[in-house]
Amino acid sequence: MGICGSKDTESYSNRNTSAQNTGSTVRKSGPKSSSSEISHNKSNPTAPLKSNEKFESFPEPTAKQQLQTVAEGQETTVNTSSNPKQSNVMDSTDGSNNSKNDTVEGKNKLKYHAKVLLLGSGESGKSTILRQIKIIHQNGFTDDERKEYKPFVFQNIVESIQCITKALVQYNLKSQITNLTGTELEFLSTYELPYSATNDLSYSLDGRLVELTKKLVTDEKVEKLLSSNEYEFYLLDSASYFFENLDRIGAPDYIPTTMDILRTRTQTSGIFDTKFQMEDLEVHLYDVGGQRSERKKWIHCFDNVTAIIFCVSLSEYNQTLLESPTQNRLEESLNLFESVVNSMWFKKTAVILCLNKIDIFIDQLPNYPLENYFPDYVGGANVNKAVKYILWRFKQLNRANLNLVPYVTQATDTNNIKLAFAIVRETILHKNLLESGVITS
Repeated sequence: MGICGSKDTESYSNRNTSAQNTGSTVRKSGPKSSSSEISHNKSNPTAPLKSNEKFESFPEPTAKQQLQTVAEGQETTVNTSSNPKQSNVMDSTDGSNNSKNDTVEGKNKLKYHAKVLLLGSGESGKSTILRQIKIIHQNGFTDDERKEYKPFVFQNIVESIQCITKALVQYNLKSQITNLTGTELEFLSTYELPYSATNDLSYSLDGRLVELTKKLVTDEKVEKLLSSNEYEFYLLDSASYFFENLDRIGAPDYIPTTMDILRTRTQTSGIFDTKFQMEDLEVHLYDVGGQRSERKKWIHCFDNVTAIIFCVSLSEYNQTLLESPTQNRLEESLNLFESVVNSMWFKKTAVILCLNKIDIFIDQLPNYPLENYFPDYVGGANVNKAVKYILWRFKQLNRANLNLVPYVTQATDTNNIKLAFAIVRETILHKNLLESGVITS
């Protein structure tokens, strides 16, 4: 089964990234996972829940309550809420919004410093989380910075179009398209962004491309292709979002919105760092490339790490790697997680496990049964049981018994990420207090 390819574009804002169509998808099936690779507990991870444990109506624990729950070894509640009232996260450290009194008072406070690694396999949502940090702690994006994302938005759209046209050929549906002529389909399948699209920020999307794309995605056969589990192929998970906003994105005066930026897929290459502050905690966060070729660069960041934020895309259970089309993505994340948590470098490191893209996971689970890829799962289409099963698979690998704090996230939801980082803060401070002897457990 062919994978839709991609092409490099210009670098964005001193970040060596490329607008490759390597975003997570809900269309690409992967091989079944081998259950024998993991030592299973005798307990059933998908056992029936208590009557009040429904995924949609879980209570919203505070960050401290969640931390205490994990510390006491209790079952962790899956929480997808994004209540900003529960977040202890403060604004940016640039001082633009702080009063002089706050500055003086801050100098008298005890400051904690944390070195945090943002790890995970490719397309797990790490770069989106990094953009959320800029929104939450660094006053967001200026208009000039927004414009610099235009080439990546355009490239995401073009590559999504071409993945669809390739799927039409793959499933012999091209001749059944009624909204477009053969010539128009050929235009879409071979379209390439001009060089000016990557170096001229005033460039606007080709009007013909916009109109033909709207006709393509509203064709009856294409709608079935996108919605039915009968067809499985590689497609950017933000494709439908961009298609729904084609008129706005195709306007001559288009400037990417915050959500456009969060939805845009760019592949991270190399290691990038950012600094920000959460109340009395100063964080130095390192984001590293998730593709296999990038992982050898991680070793340079391993000294004196306070915590790891390990990102996993829940929706990747039915996908394969771009680097290795026979390797299941979730299995790859499990293997990577195992090597990280049991590494000699992280014997005293806290790990925050972000089970990301819950929104996509909820949508795709009924159409792509988890048991088709992980045969030992028996929870059916119950989202809560499915998430608990995946979490259980990760917990089995923590042989070093590191402090593991799981949290379900939707990286495109700013309030959800605020709450997640409140948990990160409390996890780090709890670790510091333990190591300093202030508390014993």
